[in-house]
Amino acid sequence: MRRFIYLISPPKIDSGFYQSLKEVLTSKKVKFFQLRVKHCSNSRLIEIAKRIRVITKKYKVKLIINDLPLVAKRVKADGCHLGQTDVSVNHARKLLKKNKIIGTTCHGSKKLILKAIKENVNYIALGSFFKSQLKPSAKKAQKKLIIWCKKKTNVPIVAIGGINNKNYKNLIRCGVNYLAISSYIWNNPRMKPSAAIREFKLK
Repeated sequence: MRRFIYLISPPKIDSGFYQSLKEVLTSKKVKFFQLRVKHCSNSRLIEIAKRIRVITKKYKVKLIINDLPLVAKRVKADGCHLGQTDVSVNHARKLLKKNKIIGTTCHGSKKLILKAIKENVNYIALGSFFKSQLKPSAKKAQKKLIIWCKKKTNVPIVAIGGINNKNYKNLIRCGVNYLAISSYIWNNPRMKPSAAIREFKLK
């Protein structure tokens, strides 16, 4: 089974999260897990990341730290994700080993995609394709941008923004490599995270 989910953490990590994460990762659909927690001290973030690292390693999932390459280095994560207002890709590369993963957000911008290609990122995140609970004010991206991006590069594409069990198939058909999902898994009023992940199938 191909792993095609890029799972993003809930905004807050509670004590029950770690067991839920284990249950979700048993699906073998998750390739990356991004720890994205705002308004949290670095020491607390490191503590959380170290616990998560044990779980992601067991289930052969790549741990990505959002925004902070120094934290990624400290916890021996597999890489970091950079937004447009974070440190540069070059700076992150200097902090992390050569084999570490660095991905970047390009929103819906061709200019940012071309810049990311030039910087040799390991994946390009595009979106938001749908209205997102995690980032309600995020800029919209058009699906035709995926096709344009694939003509320019073989770098994997991660689609992000409001992805759920009703709208994901069209993104797969457009050629994205991974689906970034958060709210549908962790904040689903109808089902537990372990059931929500089962809603996503490649066929």
